[in-house]
Amino acid sequence: MLIVLTGPSGVGKDTVLRELFRLDPSLGYCVSYTTRPPRPGEVNGVSYWFVDEATFRAMIERDEFFEWSTVYGELKGRTYQSVNRAIASGRDTVIKIDVQGAEKIRGRLDEAATYIFLMPPSLEALEQRLVERATEDPASLQARLDQAAAELALKDTYDHRVVNDDPHRAAREIQAIIDATRAARTGGQR
Repeated sequence: MLIVLTGPSGVGKDTVLRELFRLDPSLGYCVSYTTRPPRPGEVNGVSYWFVDEATFRAMIERDEFFEWSTVYGELKGRTYQSVNRAIASGRDTVIKIDVQGAEKIRGRLDEAATYIFLMPPSLEALEQRLVERATEDPASLQARLDQAAAELALKDTYDHRVVNDDPHRAAREIQAIIDATRAARTGGQR
């Protein structure tokens, strides 16, 4: 099973995922490529595959990407190889992705994945998280907030919506969604 986790920038996808993987170490993770520089604590090949723009564009030219997008001026995407590897692994695998990328995956996989939209408790809380993250200049911060409002309007098109008011609680809710989906797909057998 592929679990597509998305939500606006700054909603806490990475924090919730760390807790989810602690709760369920059997989950796999599909690492994506990005041209943005690593943030503190991010590890190449674990958080993302960090590449320069020329490398990424060469990969586009070779048609290596299952999906790719320009997100806040940086390129991000997943290769066919990584998605196929996730599907072939036999493990339930999480794809953490921006909303634009999630829509592209939905266009290709449709019902072959479970789509979860991670939401902030409010736009004010999201703004506070982005300010505390201290990775954006004022113009970039405003662009992310404007984009978040547009992305939140799509939340009802997802299979599940989870509010990240507490990362531990949100991860438990996502785990419950995964468990219920597993049970439904296997007729209650695990």
